[in-house]
Amino acid sequence: MGIAVAIQMDAMESIDIAGDSTFALALEGQARGHALFHYLPADLSLQQGRVVARARALEVRPEAGNHFTLGGAELFDLANMDVVLMRQDPPFDMAYITATHLLEQIHPKTLVVNDPAHVRNAPEKLFVTRFENVMPPTLITSDAALIHEFRAEYLDIVVKPLFGNGGVGVFHIGPEDENLNALLEMFTDLYREPIIVQKYLPQIRQGDKRIILVDGTVAGAVSRVPAAGEARANLHVGARAEKTELTPREREICAAIGPALRERGLIFVGIDVIGDFLTEINVTSPTGIMEINRLDDARLDALVWDAIEARLGAGRE
Repeated sequence: MGIAVAIQMDAMESIDIAGDSTFALALEGQARGHALFHYLPADLSLQQGRVVARARALEVRPEAGNHFTLGGAELFDLANMDVVLMRQDPPFDMAYITATHLLEQIHPKTLVVNDPAHVRNAPEKLFVTRFENVMPPTLITSDAALIHEFRAEYLDIVVKPLFGNGGVGVFHIGPEDENLNALLEMFTDLYREPIIVQKYLPQIRQGDKRIILVDGTVAGAVSRVPAAGEARANLHVGARAEKTELTPREREICAAIGPALRERGLIFVGIDVIGDFLTEINVTSPTGIMEINRLDDARLDALVWDAIEARLGAGRE
């Protein structure tokens, strides 16, 4: 079935088509005969009670350097779209939150993926705290004394901003490291929010695992192995993607969180697992489709569209 799909994302010029999950979704949507429209988050407006976007018709091609064509800008009432894919990259700041409030006004008549209210209510490092026995020892606080007590108990810790993304601002503080106080001062200057402190998991040296869940069901996974001398497993800071299989513990974690994702309309989710522990649930703009497709000869983009079309069909019955 051909449907109208507006994609709220970053500039098409800026994406790396070899690793961009939104581009994979656009290619698959186009192959299914869906009409695609692109707009930037700044192009979203509320006009006299209507949620509108200055969008352009989008055509995509798997050709590096020649991967898209955009039509002329037109003001579209998003209530007339079938689907809006909310796919801009974080940071998860007030601009992001405002966009969820605006898109919430058209959902679910227009299916917004992921559900904007639940995106707003599920910040990656906070949402995971709702599930028992899946996280490493964790502290979320602005209290320096509590942080020092936590370090005294666990010795080896990781300190990171609560609403950070992409591995930015993630610090491994060993038991002999003298920089903790200076680091806390820097975080206090940079952020108004509490920070998150976790027990360091040495298994990160062998990599973390990005697991994709589609409508609450496991769709695939990839191991991300950090570069030498690096404690972060993010691909854009030099980690390499490797083929992997899920362990029984990882399947247990997915089974524990899957129903909650499905109930909340979080159709496309990426979780991060280190060793036996879940560290993040990514609901804003998860990645991993391209890497898993290549390594497993899979079609995760097709699974996401199958789930979207099933939701559309159910809503129209």
